[in-house]
Amino acid sequence: MILLRRLLGDVLRRQRQRQGRTLREVSSSARVSLGYLSEVERGQKEASSELLSAICDALDVRMSELMREVSDELSLAELAESAAASEPVPTPVRPMLNSVSVTSVAGVPTGRVTIKAPAEAVDVVAA
Repeated sequence: MILLRRLLGDVLRRQRQRQGRTLREVSSSARVSLGYLSEVERGQKEASSELLSAICDALDVRMSELMREVSDELSLAELAESAAASEPVPTPVRPMLNSVSVTSVAGVPTGRVTIKAPAEAVDVVAA
């Protein structure tokens, strides 16, 4: 499931890091507690529009630019999610034989045939 708050937090963190700024600097400038801003960046808290506006002002980023980047990330996440959902589910592979020991040469038996298999039945077809 795609969480908008997580995408928004990722974009906010990247914007802050591009500017080489710390959480402390941005939280002080936005007048938001350091812990709360950290939770928003980690996608653990939903940011109100007022809070987003204050953070965008502190980062000197227009909210429309922030939302455009979030929208682009959301589009990519949706594509990845739908591609993963449309892939066929692989069928589990059943183990074949654990070991086969044939003691014959050129079709002439020289002793015995030993087949060790898992608990499931084994079909042996003669050629």
